[in-house]
Amino acid sequence: MSRLTKLVEAIPKTVPFLAPDAIERKRGRPIRVRVGANESAFGVSERALAAMQRAAHEVSHYGDPESFALRQALAERLGVSMEEILVGAGIDDLLGYAVRAFVAPGDSVVASAGSYPTFAYHVRGFGGSLVTAPYVAFRHDLDALRAAAERTSAKLVYIANPDNPTGSFLSRDELTAFSKALPDGTTLIIDEAYADFVEPDALPALAPVDARVLRMRTFSKAHGMAGARIAFMIADRETISSFDKFRHHFGVGKISQAGALASLGDDAFLRGVVAAVREGRHDYEALGIRLGVPTLSSDTNFVSFDFGEGPRARAVLAALEERDVFVRVGAPPLDRLLRVTVGRPEERAALAEALHDVVAVLARNPGG
Repeated sequence: MSRLTKLVEAIPKTVPFLAPDAIERKRGRPIRVRVGANESAFGVSERALAAMQRAAHEVSHYGDPESFALRQALAERLGVSMEEILVGAGIDDLLGYAVRAFVAPGDSVVASAGSYPTFAYHVRGFGGSLVTAPYVAFRHDLDALRAAAERTSAKLVYIANPDNPTGSFLSRDELTAFSKALPDGTTLIIDEAYADFVEPDALPALAPVDARVLRMRTFSKAHGMAGARIAFMIADRETISSFDKFRHHFGVGKISQAGALASLGDDAFLRGVVAAVREGRHDYEALGIRLGVPTLSSDTNFVSFDFGEGPRARAVLAALEERDVFVRVGAPPLDRLLRVTVGRPEERAALAEALHDVVAVLARNPGG
């Protein structure tokens, strides 16, 4: 007899993303061009690096369970109070907290079909029922999401903005109106992992904090600290206090906190990364034109190439992997999209060469 709970027994085995490390182990050789995980190709702030090196001398100590200094700096910068900020080990960690707090087994949760798979992973893990609405022209269909929330009495609605995997962006007015139109018992999660790549004024105002909205941001993307696993959530005081009842109080280490605090104060570094990413997106758009493969407009650090159908995109993915180039395709039904992180100029050049060869081969042999 299984010792697992019925809930865990019933969950299908799921790996939201195949890691590049696993690909290297499977193939027995290193990846040559790593542009598939939306990691920053532009390094980490020198200030952050120095702060983490100093903190490493005290790594025998736990990190501050309250992340006090980082929350204080975030509050001052964002115009909210410290009591409205929670720090966690990446947005994935925070999404798990949100589902645990608001979703009981059988409760409905709404998201766009094919959106960020890790959110669905948490919903299944806590026994929730995921209800989806299709994208329209690769954008969230806010009317359909609202209708689904009303029809199912959804506890949560999840939206990534800018979106992963499409790169699309919803304006301040669109999201503000959407949040106000949701049913009274529904909480909106806005995953803003890529917020650093858009103008701050384009995003919904953070203050005053809306009690029915959870905003999540990370140091993984523009700050280049994906391996440090550190992010934060902005929510009303009551919600933050409730999360304190069950969160991992020592889940964020001393080195990560030190690096995030230092990076937060290095505006020049962040501006440089954003400018480099913008240039890289233009390169990918031009590449798509040369290849005859449409690209989606993006407000993130990646661009999605639209190959029209899932089998074709997966064939390109496999062929690039044979050439030691790591990219990803979207989750169904967005598996027609090949999502490519903006790499450094030399990575973009290598990607362009490999992709040109693959597309040419497929054009000569469309059946595989």
